Amino acid sequence: MRLGGPVFDKVTDPDSWVAAHRRLRYRAAYCPVDEKADDRTVLAYRMAAASADIVIAEVGAWSNPISPSDEERRKNIRLNQERLALAERIGARCCVNVAGSRNPTSWAGPHADNFTRETFDLIVETVRTILDAVKPARTFYTLECMAWIPPYTTQSYADLVKAIDRKAFGVHFDPVNMIWSPERFYQTGRIIREFVAALGPHIRSCHAKDVALTDELTVRMPEVRPGLGGLDYRAFLESIAKLDPDTPVMLEHLPKAEDYDQAAAHIRGVAKELGVAL
Repeated sequence: MRLGGPVFDKVTDPDSWVAAHRRLRYRAAYCPVDEKADDRTVLAYRMAAASADIVIAEVGAWSNPISPSDEERRKNIRLNQERLALAERIGARCCVNVAGSRNPTSWAGPHADNFTRETFDLIVETVRTILDAVKPARTFYTLECMAWIPPYTTQSYADLVKAIDRKAFGVHFDPVNMIWSPERFYQTGRIIREFVAALGPHIRSCHAKDVALTDELTVRMPEVRPGLGGLDYRAFLESIAKLDPDTPVMLEHLPKAEDYDQAAAHIRGVAKELGVAL
């Protein structure tokens, strides 16, 4: 297991990129370039990562490839294909996106049609279209769970893996995104262990954050810094530690460098208690 996250140092080349991650004791990293980078630049970062023993965890392809707008859908499918190709070029463990949404005004927001069989089939068709255009040999295309679009549970993710039926379709694990009810808030350890038991060999990268449950009505469950919420980090780290030792656990969604430092300290503290290496 490898901890990683964003870096706030000024990065101008592979050497400064490596130095920024070493200063933070990160052994995993987000992709440092976008799909417009030339082959020479991509190769330089790939070689620098390998030399410094830094795993490039993921290339984000954040967009809506199942948009109800045909024009938007085509544009975003092309973007996902380009980002997946970048992941292949740079040696990232995966390219990750959410499935998208049938919401016409929010690229990843809730909509009644998101839960239909037609949308499930559209997600399957879309992921196949992305994968079949690129045919990655080393990297994987993955979907991040969301509360209001498949995959949102262990079973819905397993159903997608089976339906998509492509070797290069992997799994991204963000446990906080699977905690969307008060009942589930109090069962995070069970949910984490269930997910990893069912899908562990397919997991390519993970996100590390936390979730709180307020006493406001109606139900409000904000993201918070790791250690300030209810996520069972012992179950999370124990479970991921049983997988490929290069599996990244990536911090995200925090406002300042200091917040990332505190989040990393919390995770490292739990890992030390468990005797788990990061």
